[in-house]
Amino acid sequence: MKKLFTILVIIVFTSCAIKQKGANGKDGSDGNSPERITIMPSDIHMSMEYLASDELEGRATGTEGIEKAAVFIEDYFKKNNIKPYFETYRDSFLLGEITGYNVVGMIEGNDPVLKNEFIILGGHYDHIGKGKTVASDSIANGANDDASGTIAAMEIGRYFSKSKSNKRSILITLYSAEEMGLKGSAHLARRLKETGLDAYTMLNFEMIGVPRAEDKSMAYMSGYHRSNFAPLLNKYAGEEVVGFFPKAKEFQLFFRSDNYPFFEEFKMPAHAISTFDFTNFEYYHHVDDEADKMDYDHMSNFINKMIPALEGIMNANEKEVVLNDE
Repeated sequence: MKKLFTILVIIVFTSCAIKQKGANGKDGSDGNSPERITIMPSDIHMSMEYLASDELEGRATGTEGIEKAAVFIEDYFKKNNIKPYFETYRDSFLLGEITGYNVVGMIEGNDPVLKNEFIILGGHYDHIGKGKTVASDSIANGANDDASGTIAAMEIGRYFSKSKSNKRSILITLYSAEEMGLKGSAHLARRLKETGLDAYTMLNFEMIGVPRAEDKSMAYMSGYHRSNFAPLLNKYAGEEVVGFFPKAKEFQLFFRSDNYPFFEEFKMPAHAISTFDFTNFEYYHHVDDEADKMDYDHMSNFINKMIPALEGIMNANEKEVVLNDE
């Protein structure tokens, strides 16, 4: 019995000792210290199964389907203590007779001075609605484009809302009407500029649901040479996560995603990051862009590498990310 008691004491002591410490170095025994999490494939899969489901009918702006997606994102924000930046989570705008909604959440920084500077993370949660019918299926569910990027921004938001390890504040900005010409992000960028937001930099997650070839960098960044953002991400990641992709410049991807309106309004480093390179997924704007074709191990690996990379930039004493002369 004495031996059994000793073993139990050791187990209890060890389980207390291996609690993951927060940014303040405390063991969390008071229930108040930050919680650090690892983003799991199952977390991503759960969100993807809904956002890319037939129930949402392809998430076209102005439809009942995208309304359901917006409510799902709002509920996710509430559950994970990501606060509204505006009075509500919604940034509403009109496109003729269509009402669009961006969904905007905030994680306040923990530094009394640096929290006034914002890092903006984004992705577009709309898609095209219907596509060319294949095998009686006409719903373009947009799993890779861009439920994948939307979920990446959401999961990174969840991480920082739990860890409370960001000195600067974070905006998680999810856009509608991207497929109508970047209308949602353009509206939000203007509105944030008008409010006087001290925006430091912006990163847009665009189609990160499939891996690149093994001899390629995990991801690439549009407008790679316009700033030093990519080298800094790699520095803080401790490896080359983000590389240069020549076709990104050839296809002028910098101007074709939701980073661009933020660059235009704030004249700051603002880029899109992607793992889709036109060779590794054949279902762009296609009804077969489905949840079951996403690589969830790849997605979680990418997000978990991006977290320390972004954390380093968020917590540097000075604004390290700067525009390059071109």
